[in-house]
Amino acid sequence: MIYFSEVRKKKVATEDGITVGILEDLIFLASDNPIVTKIVIRNNVGQKLIISTDYLQRINNGITIAKEYLTSYLEENELYLVKNLLDKQIIDIKGSKIVRVNDVALQDKDILSIAGVDVGILGIVRRLRIGGEGFYKILRFLNVRLTSSFLSWGDVQPLELIRGEVRLKKKEEKLERVRPEDLADYLEKTNVINARKFLKILDTEKAAEVISNLNINYQTSLFKYFKSDKAAKFISFIDPDEAVDVLLTLSKKKRDEIIGFLEEKARTPIDRLLALSRNQIGNLITTEYLVVNSGDTVRQVLDQIRKQTTDFASLDYVYAVNKNQELVGVFSLHELILQDYESPVYKFMTQNVIVIHLTSPLEIVVKKMLKYKLYALPVIDIDKRIQGIVTLDDINSSILKRFA
Repeated sequence: MIYFSEVRKKKVATEDGITVGILEDLIFLASDNPIVTKIVIRNNVGQKLIISTDYLQRINNGITIAKEYLTSYLEENELYLVKNLLDKQIIDIKGSKIVRVNDVALQDKDILSIAGVDVGILGIVRRLRIGGEGFYKILRFLNVRLTSSFLSWGDVQPLELIRGEVRLKKKEEKLERVRPEDLADYLEKTNVINARKFLKILDTEKAAEVISNLNINYQTSLFKYFKSDKAAKFISFIDPDEAVDVLLTLSKKKRDEIIGFLEEKARTPIDRLLALSRNQIGNLITTEYLVVNSGDTVRQVLDQIRKQTTDFASLDYVYAVNKNQELVGVFSLHELILQDYESPVYKFMTQNVIVIHLTSPLEIVVKKMLKYKLYALPVIDIDKRIQGIVTLDDINSSILKRFA
């Protein structure tokens, strides 16, 4: 068995000694039998070559391929090892925590395949190549033991092929001890169908904690699928402020059905906040905001700022939309200037946008600004299209007028 970190960046040569480039990545079949089907080489002019392992003659103690090799391409159900597996999160059931894949173990007997993943410190040490007898002597002197924390592929499986997320196959009650915010972060990287299956493993209270840590768009998507009685159970465990914001994104019929299943203790504060929602925030909305396409480069965004915001009183955030004009990201000016000019927006924008709606009570708008330390919040409609923004200055002015 060899580790990927031991062969990554090594020279790849043909059987007659001609250097092709260096090994950059491996491609494997996302299945219960994860065979490595292709190798990815970066040649001396920076080109990426994908070559089938049919041409691979040796990978341990040097990497050799047949001299008459042909290039290939990524096929369905194939994943990149570096892009889709290395450094990705795994739920460690035994340790009740979220861990990362630090290295990948390869089985090179007969057919090259993935044997498992290393989530321990030793995996990082191998990747950083900081080993050596002197290094280990220091560790022994400090009484520090480096051990490999290995998970076999039999306990790991792809969660969503298009994203390459992985998780343990085991479904045990020890998940209850994993922090809800960590689970929420994990779920936001997958789709709603997988999330619903995952939440069924947890008890109602823990599932509600996880849901409350999800972004509002993801919460809304989940509640649209839940039956009203089940949705009411979750709502009863969620903070009323958060619960109302979710309920207001649903249709009135669905919202009334859910509220009908709530016990009086849970329904009272929600009814009060829903009554406040009739005092709409429309008069606080400003149109002084900038929207760009998620595929725009930093250079293009800076050009738009110069042309479109000359009359703005301020510009705290820039909002990104997709081809359907749906709000998909946000970034600050500070985040923008730290990027390369040719870097596209989608690479550095924050995707979990904190949003409000025309029906959001002023009380909830204020709480969200304080909770997330934001100077402005985008107002979206049911199609996730931005209608304007509400700024902290507008909120302050409105509150001061009420008490004047």
